[in-house]
Amino acid sequence: MARQPAMTKDTLIALGVEKLAALVLDEAGHNPAFKKMAAAALAGAKGPGAVAAIVDRRLASLARAHAMINWDKRKAFADDLKATVATITGELGNVDPAAALERLVRFLTMAGGVYERVDDSSGRIQAIFEDAAASAPLLAQRLESEGRAKLAMGLVPLLLPDFHGLIEMTLHEIIRLLAHPDLKKVDATLKAALAGIAPAGEDDRDWERLGRRDRVIRARQAVADQAGDVDAFIDMERLRPERLQDGERVAERLLKAGRMTEALAWVRRPRRPGLRVMGQEDVADGFMGIDLADHSRISLEVRILAAQGNKAAAQDLRWRTFEQTLDANMLRDYIANLPDFEEFDALDRAFAHVTAHPHHYRALAFFIDWPKLDLAAKLVLEHRSTWEGRHYGALAPAAETLEHDHPVAATVLYRALINDILARSRSQAYGHAARYFVKIAFLDISDAAAIGLDTHYVYQTGLRKAHGRKYGFWSLLESAP
Repeated sequence: MARQPAMTKDTLIALGVEKLAALVLDEAGHNPAFKKMAAAALAGAKGPGAVAAIVDRRLASLARAHAMINWDKRKAFADDLKATVATITGELGNVDPAAALERLVRFLTMAGGVYERVDDSSGRIQAIFEDAAASAPLLAQRLESEGRAKLAMGLVPLLLPDFHGLIEMTLHEIIRLLAHPDLKKVDATLKAALAGIAPAGEDDRDWERLGRRDRVIRARQAVADQAGDVDAFIDMERLRPERLQDGERVAERLLKAGRMTEALAWVRRPRRPGLRVMGQEDVADGFMGIDLADHSRISLEVRILAAQGNKAAAQDLRWRTFEQTLDANMLRDYIANLPDFEEFDALDRAFAHVTAHPHHYRALAFFIDWPKLDLAAKLVLEHRSTWEGRHYGALAPAAETLEHDHPVAATVLYRALINDILARSRSQAYGHAARYFVKIAFLDISDAAAIGLDTHYVYQTGLRKAHGRKYGFWSLLESAP
């Protein structure tokens, strides 16, 4: 079979103008988005004004529209939005970046109205607006410094109602392009905007006003970052209600500036509980999981202590955190910072702590992930009567990992999974139970009697006696290889 030629710029040019024109007309005939892009390209030959006029008509049409977008029209609608952005950033941006930015900002302000008209559970529409926002700094790089400052100041009034964060994202990126004199102009504009929003008290619950005020504060902090002014950043943080202040953001900047004592004071400030993340093992243990913000704060405090030269305090914090959370990365960090030849005793102490930990599922996950499979198997056997098969997300991967080198421990876990599926008559999981059963039939558990574990024949006999009428399960076994 002949190989198709690669589609490159040169091979397309070689087709000739007439052939290419015919292809463009054919595609435009059944692809509205492509037709609009082709029309914009033709307008580009007449100058930026003609392209801007096309974009303005599309934006005006988008602003007027209020009808819901049905599911069968979502793709075409998304393609049309992408074509509009491509025209702004491409055809218009290449010849008049200032005009392109003006229209790109108008497009971003329409996000809220668009989101209300279409079910965007896939995130496709949101991604188009985010890509558009990401294009703004690329266009802004083509402007003179005065044009960039003017753009940033023009975004400030739009920042207040920016509920979707697109203008804020754009403004922060533009601020990173500004030189010191222009930063002062933008900060003055932001300062005036902030003065028009009443300060918030500690018990203030006007979240819309707090949001507007916070967006301006964050923008002024972006200016402070670009200017390298840590004190200005801190001054802005203090304008927030104390309960909303983020000590970590301040501590990060103080650490970078070498102001360790202040950084420690900020990172150790009392804070509200953050989002907790529970793994499968946490659910099984009845443990509330790890507070991500607290974990981040501790890691930052460790870095500050280390940078301060207080290695003993940093090591103590690493160890205490490991003891509480069984965080393997924290233990690795602790081990990496020990003097030579001390890691072996430290690992023995750590593994003993994990073995004795009351959260058995988290301890098992630690040993599986480290990996320390001999201790994982020992843990499984020591608590062989307590594993609950309903926590399959924690047990199934561990059993699979232990199969090869520790078949007895794997058998204990697989049996727990099978027993749970059959005891609860979870017919939709019978296929999994049958697969686990076939696996354990071939595992070598000849030494299982020493710990009082039934042979496979005895286990199978008991299983059939207790669940003999679970015909769906047994029929799957009969057809298994």
